[in-house]
Amino acid sequence: QVRLVESGGGLVQAGGSLRLSCAASGIIFSINAMGWYRQAPGKQRELVAGISSGGRTNYAMSVKGRFTISRDNAKNTVYLQMNNLKPEDTAVYYCCLYYSDSVTPNLRSWGQGTQVTVSS
Repeated sequence: QVRLVESGGGLVQAGGSLRLSCAASGIIFSINAMGWYRQAPGKQRELVAGISSGGRTNYAMSVKGRFTISRDNAKNTVYLQMNNLKPEDTAVYYCCLYYSDSVTPNLRSWGQGTQVTVSS
């Protein structure tokens, strides 16, 4: 069983910064990609940023230039550096892991979510 533990959320003023971390543990044969999603009240969950096993990144247009995703393969950890935060970034942020175990490919696991609140 895979476990994702997120940390780093909180309350920050507009223009401030936060860094989210997500550490994966458990029976992981290989990691295909890791990513961060967010869900604001009354809205659908959306992709914020993703990073492939080869280090290729992609971002939502709304965060491009402000957020940076990175990963530490040795620690099975993904980070999301969020700068110049805006009130519209307020949401619950979820870590997502795409991986394979020794039997099954193309699995997905979600973290429990961490609240990010940006005040104006």
